[in-house]
Amino acid sequence: MNLETFYEYCLSKKGVTEHFPFDEETLVFKVGGKMFGLSSLNQWEKENPSVNLKCNPDYAQELRSEYDDIKPGWHISKIHWNTIEINREVPDSLIKELINHSYDLVFKSLTKKGQLDVLG
Repeated sequence: MNLETFYEYCLSKKGVTEHFPFDEETLVFKVGGKMFGLSSLNQWEKENPSVNLKCNPDYAQELRSEYDDIKPGWHISKIHWNTIEINREVPDSLIKELINHSYDLVFKSLTKKGQLDVLG
């Protein structure tokens, strides 16, 4: 997976916006004003990319035990977030599934009004 694929896949989700709330290198994707994914642009440039995605805590543990390249969230809640190393052992298809999972978790946490606003 390259940065463009990650970027376009995240933005293809309904109501997603991109932000740089922390610094000029940390790309954050939000739905309904809440984060569901983030990644360091500098790490993509250094060919050491990873993404942080929200995850159900039980599923997060399962993934971490199955894949060495899925770790507790870096600089973020280690219970609810995973850091996934890109272009290693985790297949791109699973990364897309995890983006979907993260998006769905955040979308479902929105109020009904927030969900309607996202759906337009």
